[in-house]
Amino acid sequence: MQLGVSGEADDDGEDEVDGEREAEWAAFGFMYVLALLSFNDARPRGYSEKEYIEGDEFTVADFFAGLRFVRGELHLHLDYIRGRCVKTAIRMQRDGVVTLETWSRGDSAVHWIERLKGKKSLQLVS
Repeated sequence: MQLGVSGEADDDGEDEVDGEREAEWAAFGFMYVLALLSFNDARPRGYSEKEYIEGDEFTVADFFAGLRFVRGELHLHLDYIRGRCVKTAIRMQRDGVVTLETWSRGDSAVHWIERLKGKKSLQLVS
């Protein structure tokens, strides 16, 4: 799944997409939010149940442990974190294009994007 960081209108009124400018200041925050959503939805798989702690939180240290700068792009790769099967990779290119990849997670990433757009998910009401 690819996402784009779109720019704002110029002073002269022309619409200009300047993803590079937005990526410069938004990269870490945007990638952190996607990683946080992934971590919060992750559950244990197989033997990882031994390390799983209900209510555990994703930390900045977890984020930076998986972050790399490769050929001019930011790459975040998360596999298992304290018993959670996160299985998420995020890549932000210099022009602001973000690629979000998950494996062994079904369609969970689609729900994160909906949440980022402000759409509410269905919840069981008792």
